[in-house]
Amino acid sequence: MNAELQTWLGGQLQTLKDQNLYKVPKILESPAGGRVRMNGKEVVNLSSNNYLGLANHPKVKAAAAKAIEDWGVGAGAVRWIGGTMAIHDELEQRLASFKHTEAVLVFTGGFTANSGTIPAVVTDKDVIISDELNHASIIDGVRLSAAKYKKSDGFVYPHKDMEALEKILQNTQSFEKRMIITDGVFSMDGDIAPLPTIVELAEKYGAFVMVDDAHASGVLGKNGAGSTSHFDLYGRVDIQLGTLSKALGVVGGYIAGSAALKDWLINRGRPYLFSTAHPPAVAAALIASLDIMENDPEPMRKLWENTRWWKKALADEGFDTMGSETPITPVFVGDEGAAQAMERALWDEGVYALAIVFPTVARGKARIRSMPSAAHTQEDLEFALQAFKKARDKMRS
Repeated sequence: MNAELQTWLGGQLQTLKDQNLYKVPKILESPAGGRVRMNGKEVVNLSSNNYLGLANHPKVKAAAAKAIEDWGVGAGAVRWIGGTMAIHDELEQRLASFKHTEAVLVFTGGFTANSGTIPAVVTDKDVIISDELNHASIIDGVRLSAAKYKKSDGFVYPHKDMEALEKILQNTQSFEKRMIITDGVFSMDGDIAPLPTIVELAEKYGAFVMVDDAHASGVLGKNGAGSTSHFDLYGRVDIQLGTLSKALGVVGGYIAGSAALKDWLINRGRPYLFSTAHPPAVAAALIASLDIMENDPEPMRKLWENTRWWKKALADEGFDTMGSETPITPVFVGDEGAAQAMERALWDEGVYALAIVFPTVARGKARIRSMPSAAHTQEDLEFALQAFKKARDKMRS
């Protein structure tokens, strides 16, 4: 091994530890759920994106097992070479119907859907206009593109500031194409993008809109169809990203839009072109998840019942949830070291809830991010609330 590299790595890791930014993942030793076993300990899990509890749903597991018998364990190739099975095609057709769009293209992940789509739909004659709190996968996709995009050049607007967005649109009319990109639900604050105003401004100034609905999928809209459904903006959002890894309980991401967009991404979306197709069991499990979402309202009802209870309970105890509007419920701490100390105190009390620190959020805005789901019982949430109170008392002592 190269000694210089190892010395550099060791120094960088020590810096992270000194700045209270070092992360060590815990190991899940049980199926995903409201209560899980991690690192040998049973805890209430408030750090899962398994919004609807489908990751361990009997129907979803049965569909995956049957697909292994019917199709085997792997597709054997990237999609365009010969890895697209009939079950992959069925999944995309089901998703397109679910989203009320002409077509859907599935990627191996939401991150790769962003990094493949954004560079493919813009050129060096275009500009990307972005909310300052957009997800890291959006930011990386934007950086991979040839378009103009830098905050220093005035192409990033303050979070949800529609006056600023309009000024940018007014100042960028010389570009051939202008893409406005936003999260539908912001992953660290839990608030919802003002999508109707964004769409209206885009239409007024001849721009087009891409929305990343990773945390709106399964949470907002009819049957969890996302923010476009939530705001009744069908046909007015050009590109929608959805995730298959959170509320649907499996893995993957997809782009919903026009048939022409799908065809273009098949030909120019690099992660699609160079990634092996999902195992057929993944596609089958996702179809089963869609069946549940479209036909059983109980998981989404339970999700929102738990969400409303959790937010009110935290607020009643004086915790600052930072204006969250969705199940993503941050509890503001501020200092990075204090946030990590609170995470440890919660763990001691039997609750797994992560401290979110720089660079995921700005310095001085560290928080504990909690995620109620349909998988939690009332007893789970009451237990977690007491743990938050005890952790806060420990921090004050």
